[in-house]
Amino acid sequence: MKNSGGGAAHGDGGDIYNVRAAEILANEALLLPINEAAPIYENLLATFPTAAKYWKQYVEAYMATNNDEAAKQIFSRCLLNCLHISLWRCYINFIRRINDKRGSEGLDETKKAFDFMLNYVGNDAASGPVWMEYINFLKSMPVVTPHEESHRMTTVRKVYQKAILVPTNHVEQLWKDYENFENSVSRTLAKGLLSEYQPKFNSAKAVYRERKKYIDDIDWNVLATPPTGSYKEEQQCMAWKRLLVFEKGNPQRIDATTANRRITFTYEQCLMYLYHHPDIWYDYAMWHVKNGSMDSASKIFQRALKAIHDSEVLKYAFAEMEESRGAIQVHELPLNTDKL
Repeated sequence: MKNSGGGAAHGDGGDIYNVRAAEILANEALLLPINEAAPIYENLLATFPTAAKYWKQYVEAYMATNNDEAAKQIFSRCLLNCLHISLWRCYINFIRRINDKRGSEGLDETKKAFDFMLNYVGNDAASGPVWMEYINFLKSMPVVTPHEESHRMTTVRKVYQKAILVPTNHVEQLWKDYENFENSVSRTLAKGLLSEYQPKFNSAKAVYRERKKYIDDIDWNVLATPPTGSYKEEQQCMAWKRLLVFEKGNPQRIDATTANRRITFTYEQCLMYLYHHPDIWYDYAMWHVKNGSMDSASKIFQRALKAIHDSEVLKYAFAEMEESRGAIQVHELPLNTDKL
């Protein structure tokens, strides 16, 4: 990488993790035709596989040339490892565009994509606009028969009722829209439904205010580098750990399944930035163990060792856990391999 001097303020992991050099390359790639820019993006993303901003830049370059197949390939490589709302909004815009002229089949594909997206990033504090976009999309779907109209209304109601339980930046607007929706359907029915959901909305609104304080301390643009011990890095680690403690406390008193999904989501987001930090991977795996999900913990350890090949602590912890459940014969190998 060029500009290998001076950029190591963020990292002593060698030139490969030189953040300043990476930013210069990413800016240069913007000015090149995609066939010349692609190898640059591939190099950057081999080093920073969780850098949502580089994935987004890469996929947008293909979208700009209407290379839909290449764009699909890139989305399939990055979405599940980068639960970043701006990357996922880029994805839904892409899906809407390619399905725009495909009639009912296209509408069905778009609906599936929204469901897929909200399943993964619907707990994001910044997901409010996506919930609103989905609801507007559902409302605009053409209906012919009274049965279809009734089905659409039920679907819209269900999505509203999910959306107002998430502590997002748009929860108050979503509640107002939901009130208007129920009142337009049936004032009599609305009274019962709104009085049932009002306390749930109030709770989400209160939790969002608290949640925002923790989220505001996080820098969503940093690249994942090996630990350097810098002050800024330490601050970011602490900020993520505070957010995780907050989510684990289940301040909204939601059911365990929903609460666990939110905690999983927070860990996954955290690992986009603290990808090279063994303690985060270890905590994530142990949280699964505590919840009785050894298979999930095992998968986390496998991902952790792919991210940090040479962590003796993770290798030992993984082997110990597997041994405790009698699965050690499957995973003996990582312990005996030298650094990859």
